[in-house]
Amino acid sequence: MSLEEILDTSKISWLANLGPDSDIVISSRVRLARNLKDIPFPHLLTERKALEIVELVYNAFKSNDILAKDSKLYLMKDLSFNDRQLLVEMHLISPDLASSEKGAVIVSSDKTFSIMINEEDHIRIQVIFPGLSTESAYEMAGKIDDVLEESLEFAFDEKLGYLTACPTNVGTGIRASVMIHLPVLTMMKQTDRMFSTMAQLGLVVRGIYGEGTDAKGNLYQISNQITLGKTEEDIIEGLNSVVKQIIASERQARRNLKGEDRVKLEDRILRSYGILTNARLLSSEEAMAHLSNVRLGIDLGIIKNLKPEEVNKLFMISGPAYIQKLNNQDLQPFDRDVKRASFIREKLLKEG
Repeated sequence: MSLEEILDTSKISWLANLGPDSDIVISSRVRLARNLKDIPFPHLLTERKALEIVELVYNAFKSNDILAKDSKLYLMKDLSFNDRQLLVEMHLISPDLASSEKGAVIVSSDKTFSIMINEEDHIRIQVIFPGLSTESAYEMAGKIDDVLEESLEFAFDEKLGYLTACPTNVGTGIRASVMIHLPVLTMMKQTDRMFSTMAQLGLVVRGIYGEGTDAKGNLYQISNQITLGKTEEDIIEGLNSVVKQIIASERQARRNLKGEDRVKLEDRILRSYGILTNARLLSSEEAMAHLSNVRLGIDLGIIKNLKPEEVNKLFMISGPAYIQKLNNQDLQPFDRDVKRASFIREKLLKEG
């Protein structure tokens, strides 16, 4: 089974376009967790029963010709390790689904949404929009949810709401998150204090690929932690309120850099641009760090020959799986670093 179409970032809507507050917010994601009534959670399913659920969900989804047009179904058991990791790097599946032999994913043609099947829950609808667009992402997720519910009966309790494998998802089953770029606040060591207060607000900060992953390139995912006892609208409103405060803080921190501090920042940004356009070896972590500086340079008007969306793409396509898929071969770490440096160098020089 081929994943060649995933390599074309011009067809990934949330990467190819900019949204509201895109100088700070890369993307917004809304995920809805659902389970089928009277059927054990995925970790208790036999392979045969898991495949039946895949067929049930896929058939229910295909009943809507508009949403299902040109979408594709991928079974994890039919994909190589690298192909699964590619889907993770492109934020189409979770690391948990990538490690499952019972799972599958439906991917829309423009990669705006995916439906993970037999991950932690039977169904996880995921929608990603560019910029701070949580309301729009939720609206689309709701449409997909409605389509599935026309054919499927979900596990639902009148008091608790939607029943899920993890207690923290019980209720609305919604997880709204924002991927945010905070280079100056990170540089000034203000993020730790800021993030430590978020748990009290029912929010959690994770790395670029979600739970259990580290922040890279000064990119963080901020999401709600609790779904029980709140409406979907309350959850999104609460997240947006906090994110807007963080956006304001990052913008203010950028404006406050003057005199010697500004010169040092400009030097740092231009050195990163020089490294990315000349390096012959780049690890994924080093690439992300320098790309973060370049993206900041674009936002501050220091680098004028690049579009921010081009750097957003490079954030996502500098990972090991993408580089290996692009070269159609399994590469050793050294060879990957050589290919990554060449790929990024050519992209930046072409755009510039």
